[in-house]
Amino acid sequence: MLRNHFKIALRNILRSKGFSFINITGLAVGMASATLILLWIYNEVSYDRFHKNKDSLYEVWNRGTFDGKIQCWNFTPKILGPTLKQEYRDIDATARTFSRWFVTIAGEKKISTKALVADPAFLTMFTFPFQHGDPGTALNNVTSIVITSKMAKKMFDTEDALNKVITIDRDNFTVTGILKDLPINSTFDFEYILPYSYFVKRGEDDTNWAFDFMNTYVQLAPGANALDVEAKIRNITKDHTNGQEQKEVFLHPLTKWHLYSKFENGKLAGGRIETVMLFGFIAMFILLIACINFMNLSTARSEKRAKEVGVRKTAGANRGLLIVQFLGESMLLVFLSAILAMVLVQVSLPSFAVLVNKELFIPFDNVYFWLTALTFIVLTGLVAGSYPAFFLSSFKPIAVLKGTFKKLNASVNPRKVLVVLQFSFAIVLIICTLVVVQQIRYTQQRDTGYDKNPLVYHWMTGDLYKNYSPLRNELLASGVAAEVTKTNSTLTEGFGTTYALQWQGKDPNDKTAFDVLSQDQNLVRTAGLKLAQGRDIDLANYPADSSAILLNESAVKAIGFQDPIGQRITNDMVEYQVVGVIKDFVFGSPSEQVKPMVIFGSKADGFNVINIKLKDNEATAGNLKTIQQLFEKYNPELPFEFHFVDADYARKFDDIQRIGQMTALFTGLTVLIACLGLFGLATYMAETRIKEIGVRKVLGASAFRITVLLSKDFLRLVMVAILIGSPIAWYIMQQWLQGYSYNIGLHAWVFVMAAVGVLLLSLFTISYQALKAAIANPVESLKTE
Repeated sequence: MLRNHFKIALRNILRSKGFSFINITGLAVGMASATLILLWIYNEVSYDRFHKNKDSLYEVWNRGTFDGKIQCWNFTPKILGPTLKQEYRDIDATARTFSRWFVTIAGEKKISTKALVADPAFLTMFTFPFQHGDPGTALNNVTSIVITSKMAKKMFDTEDALNKVITIDRDNFTVTGILKDLPINSTFDFEYILPYSYFVKRGEDDTNWAFDFMNTYVQLAPGANALDVEAKIRNITKDHTNGQEQKEVFLHPLTKWHLYSKFENGKLAGGRIETVMLFGFIAMFILLIACINFMNLSTARSEKRAKEVGVRKTAGANRGLLIVQFLGESMLLVFLSAILAMVLVQVSLPSFAVLVNKELFIPFDNVYFWLTALTFIVLTGLVAGSYPAFFLSSFKPIAVLKGTFKKLNASVNPRKVLVVLQFSFAIVLIICTLVVVQQIRYTQQRDTGYDKNPLVYHWMTGDLYKNYSPLRNELLASGVAAEVTKTNSTLTEGFGTTYALQWQGKDPNDKTAFDVLSQDQNLVRTAGLKLAQGRDIDLANYPADSSAILLNESAVKAIGFQDPIGQRITNDMVEYQVVGVIKDFVFGSPSEQVKPMVIFGSKADGFNVINIKLKDNEATAGNLKTIQQLFEKYNPELPFEFHFVDADYARKFDDIQRIGQMTALFTGLTVLIACLGLFGLATYMAETRIKEIGVRKVLGASAFRITVLLSKDFLRLVMVAILIGSPIAWYIMQQWLQGYSYNIGLHAWVFVMAAVGVLLLSLFTISYQALKAAIANPVESLKTE
C-alpha cells in the first residue's frame, strides 16, 4: 500500500516538474537560510557555557551617578578582589585580570602577543582545558606562564613546550601549563596567562579605591544566594573610603556576559541579545515565507486535481486513502527540500562563517538537531498537505464531475492572506536593511575631527622608553616624519575616564566624567586636530607646558568656562593650566556623541604609544622602511610592529558591518523566495484562466489589457502588504536607532524606495507569465475542451 502511494506521489511530482521545482527550491532555500542563522544563534547563546562553575561565577561591576545619569562599568580597583575574599564568607574565590600586549621571545622568534594577567585562582574558577600542567598550581610562581597550544606552536613549533623558557620584557618565564586552544565561544581572548604577582613585584599594585583598572571575578560558595551577597557587598567601596567614593558594586552573572552587557540608568537593558533576537525573527520570517509559498503552491495545484478526486472516489477510494495520498506527496516534497537544504548549508557554511567571523559547524552528532529537523519536516508536510488532504477529499464525486465544484475565488481567501503576509515580512526586512546600511554609511562618513591618514603608531616597548628623545629627533631629521608625539593611549581608543577633576567654582555634586588622554607635545599637529582657541602643548617653546592641559569643546561646555585659556584644573593633586581648546574629535564609538575630554601634558606620564605623522603620503612604503631602520637602531632586541590609525578606526565598524551584510543577505533571500512563490501562483493563474484569455483575445482585447488584467490582483495584494509592513518597519527601526546617539533618523524616501522596489520586482515576476499568456494563440486554448 505504502509503495503504491509513493509511486503515485512521485508520478504527480514528475508530472508537474515546474511547480515541483519551485516548491522544492523555495522551501530548500528557506530551510537552508534559517539553518545558517540558527547555527550562528546557537554559537552566540552558548558563550561561556562550557565552564563547570558557570552558575556560581560573576563579574563585579561598578555603578555610579555622573552627569545626572546612573552609569555602570566593569573596571574595578585592584584592591577590591582580595578584600571581597577576605571579608565575605559567601565568596569562595576571587580573581583579578587585565589584558596587555607584550613582545615574547623564544630563541630567534620575537612575536607580539596578547597576555591575560590573572590571579592563580582564575584557572580553578574557570574551566579552560589543560593539555599539560596543574591548574591549581600553574600560576603560583612569580615567573610562571601558562600558554595555549596555539602559542606553543608559534614559539616552539610544537605543543610539547612544558618547562620551556619565554622571555618577556627582559624577564624569563617558565611554561608551567599548556591550555588547549580557547573555545570559539569564549568571552576571554588571550594567548597566554601571566601571574598577577609578577606585576606586584614590579610595583604595579596599589590600594587606591578610586582607580578602576581591572576586571574582578568572584565565585560564590555553594548555597549562597547572589542577591543576598550583592546586598552585602554593595557599599564596600563607600565603606573603605569613608564615603569619598560614591560607587556601588553589583554582580553580573557569567551566563549573561556575552548577550547582556548594556546598562541604562543603572539597570540591565539588553546588549547583543537584541541582535540575536533580530536574526531569530529573520530566521522565523524566512522559514514562514518559504512555508507559505509551499502551502500556496500545493493548494493551488491541488485544486486542479478535484476531478481526479471525483474519479478516484467513484472508483471506490475512501476518504482515508485520499488523505494519506495527499499528505504523502506533501511529506515527500518537504523531505526532498530538506535534503537539498542540507546540501546548500554544507556548501555555503565556510563562506557564511567568514562573513560572521566565527567557526560554525553542523552538529550532525547532536540528537536534538535531528529531532528538530524531523519535527520540522513532519509539521511542514502536515500543514502544507492539510488543505488537499482534508478539504478536497471531502467533495462529493457527483458535484465535482458535473463541474459544480467551486474554487476559492472570493475577494478574501486564505491564499491571498498568506501572500499579503509573506510580502509584509519582505517589506519589513527591506526597509530595515536600507536603514542599517544607511546608518553604517552615515557613521563611516562622519568627520572624525582629526587626520587619520597618513598616521601610524607603535607601542612603547623595550628600549624605546629611554631612547624616545633621540629616536624622535632622528625621525624628524630624516624627513620621513612631519611630527612625532607620545601619548598614553591610541587615538582611537582611550584607556580610561576620570570624574575627579577640580576647578574653581565646581559644584561639589558635579560628577561629570571626562575622557582622558595625555601627550608630551605637538599632538595637534601630529594628529591634525583643529584648535578652537589658544595653542597646543609645546615643550620646545614653553618648557612649563609639562603641566599644561587641553580641553575639547564639550569639556568647556561641561565645566562652564566662559574664557577657558589660563584657567587652572587639578587632577590627582597636580595643577594644570589650560593653554588651548580643540574642536571635538571622535575618540570613542563613531555612533556616539563626543564626550568631554581633557589632554594632559607630560606631568601625567604613563606614555604607551609613539604617534608618527608621515611626511609624504605617496611614499609610505619607503618612509616605513626608514622608520623601521631607526626603531631597530634604538630598540634592537624587539621587532618593529607599526599600526595604521585609519585601519584601527575602520575596525570599529566590523560588528555593525557584519550585521548589515547578514541582514542584506537574508533579506535578498527572503525576497527571492517570495518572488518564487509569486511566480508559481502567476503560472497557475495563467493556466487556469487560459480559456478566458482566449475568449477575450477573440473579442478584441489587446495583449496589454490582458497583462494588466492578470497582474492587477497580485499587485493589489503587494500594495496591501506595503501598507501593513511599513509601519511595523518604522517602529522596529525607530527602536533600533535609539541605541545610537549619532544616527540618521528615519526618512520617508526609505519607505518610498522600498515600496517602489517591491512593486517593480513583483510586476517583473508576474508580467512574464501574464505576457506569455496574453500573446499566446487563442486558437490553441479554445480548440479543445
